[in-house]
Amino acid sequence: MKTIVIYNSQTGFTKRYAGWIAEAAGADCMELQAAKKKNMEAYEAVIFGGWARAGGISGINWFKSNMDKWADKKLLVFCVGASPIDSPDIAPALKQNFTDAQWKKVSVFYCPGGLNYEKMSVPSKLMMKMFVKALKAKKGRTKAEEEMIKAISSSYDISDKKYVEPILNCLRK
Repeated sequence: MKTIVIYNSQTGFTKRYAGWIAEAAGADCMELQAAKKKNMEAYEAVIFGGWARAGGISGINWFKSNMDKWADKKLLVFCVGASPIDSPDIAPALKQNFTDAQWKKVSVFYCPGGLNYEKMSVPSKLMMKMFVKALKAKKGRTKAEEEMIKAISSSYDISDKKYVEPILNCLRK
């Protein structure tokens, strides 16, 4: 199946997952900006990856604007975020990115990545610092909030190739 993996990456985690998926699937792989200029006619499957941003998926509007045009293709989306795979916040966050009708046309996956403050844009870095500061200022923090403060106060990497397996399995079906 002729496949393309398109990604939007800020700090490198989504790019890494896109590369892993493309390599395993024998797919073409390109950044979103280049893909916007490319004709997708020849592809039977389009896989889009973006990073999690305040519950949204970066670059997803471009993908969604093309879904009807790609009705004859297999459509998959993966979102890379800083939360562990078992976070209860992931499913509702992913769900809000698509309408009920769109959910019937696309398979959506989450891949844990991490945080890389050194590569983060200034606005993203400021947003994260404000979030940490707000959490620290909160009275009566829960154990989960204490753990979150520790986790997001510095860079970390929890990405793993094993998280592309469900995406590849879906592609092969």
